Amino acid sequence: MQLKLSTRTVDGILIVDCSGRIIFGEESSLLRDTIKKVLPENKKIVLNLSGTNYIDSGGLGTLVSLYTSAKNAGSSIKLANLTQRVGDLLQVTKLLTVFDVYDSEQKALDSFRKEAA
Repeated sequence: MQLKLSTRTVDGILIVDCSGRIIFGEESSLLRDTIKKVLPENKKIVLNLSGTNYIDSGGLGTLVSLYTSAKNAGSSIKLANLTQRVGDLLQVTKLLTVFDVYDSEQKALDSFRKEAA
């Protein structure tokens, strides 16, 4: 299934809904290009991965790269709504310790609000 991305803003926080697979090639490039384009204007980004059923090593590399780019730009990317499979993958690769991961989009949004307070 091709990766489909849609964006929306809630209280100044950009939410990127990811649906499909994040794999090496077009899908990774689409995600990378989309985030890099919005990064200058958006310091707070939530990747909603509820519709993401598969990530390969190229997709993981893209997520790590985006996380680093955001951090270097003074921005922050948080992950929300991981499927069981994606959550297991992040756990096995020890990337759960790198990313801020939340059970729900609402919890990710709340975490940004707490940081601002």
